[in-house]
Amino acid sequence: MTSAGGPARGVLLRRGFALEYVTLVWNVAGVVVLAVAAAGARSVALAGFGLDSLIEIGASTVVIWELSGTGAERQRRGLRLIGFAFAVLAVYLLVQSTVVLAARYHPGHSVLGIAWTAVTAAVMFALASGKARTGRALDNPVLRSEGRVTMIDGILAGAVLLGLVLNAGLGWWWADPAAGYVLVYYAAREVRETFSGQHRDDPGAGTGADNHGDPDPG
Repeated sequence: MTSAGGPARGVLLRRGFALEYVTLVWNVAGVVVLAVAAAGARSVALAGFGLDSLIEIGASTVVIWELSGTGAERQRRGLRLIGFAFAVLAVYLLVQSTVVLAARYHPGHSVLGIAWTAVTAAVMFALASGKARTGRALDNPVLRSEGRVTMIDGILAGAVLLGLVLNAGLGWWWADPAAGYVLVYYAAREVRETFSGQHRDDPGAGTGADNHGDPDPG
């Protein structure tokens, strides 16, 4: 499952677990905070971002399960589950953005929502970077794929934050759903790459090599 061996592999695995547990704890707290903020502002965007936090919780759980075992089949199943998480995220973004635009829904202002999404964006980008580095070191496509889910979570937090700020400052209620359509494209692309096996970072994709980092004997 990894090109690192011995103590180095153990350190990397512990780092991978730590990154996922931090992601889990943050998003569990986020579900509660966002529910309170969404109810206070009657914000569809904040409520939707709470759903995104639930998706991220599921994706992190998949990676923790995959890191706890070994084998190509376990890794393939983990990738498929991450792919489904991307698909759910893409559908959620598409539906949320379309409904908000069609209804011309104007949410209220939310200081709590602005503060939480600002901090969440920074935390998610840091976690995504850590997962990308650790996933490459372990040669683990599941961890790398879930890192891209975390990256989308950070981008979405930034988009929601921008929408909240523009709505509060300029009354541009449509800014957040418009940004959501960009993320739909990104998430849909990740779904296609996950199920086609053509990941950008997978050196073994399409070459007949497995994804465990085993060197080519030739």
